[in-house]
Amino acid sequence: MPIRPENRNLYPPDWPDISRRIRVDRAHGFCEQCGAVNGYPHPVTGARVVLTVAHLDHDPKNCDEGNLLALCQKCHNAYDAPVRRAGIRERREQASRQMRLEV
Repeated sequence: MPIRPENRNLYPPDWPDISRRIRVDRAHGFCEQCGAVNGYPHPVTGARVVLTVAHLDHDPKNCDEGNLLALCQKCHNAYDAPVRRAGIRERREQASRQMRLEV
């Protein structure tokens, strides 16, 4: 998944190497959840699979291999959905509070 610009500094400098180790060396180009193959059409969506690395605890600083999974976009989006919804809600509430302060 793309890293939000405001979160980029939370990742270690060697994140590209860590990510590659998980996706290529450990998962051998397969989604560790559904088995979809990197670079090929997804068996459910038909979209070209791009493996990503998910932090199971959603903490980008925690790069312990036991906390990381190679996931296709479909599985990564499903895994992150509850946290993403909470973040969207929080940013919306912050924007609303800011607008009230400016008025």
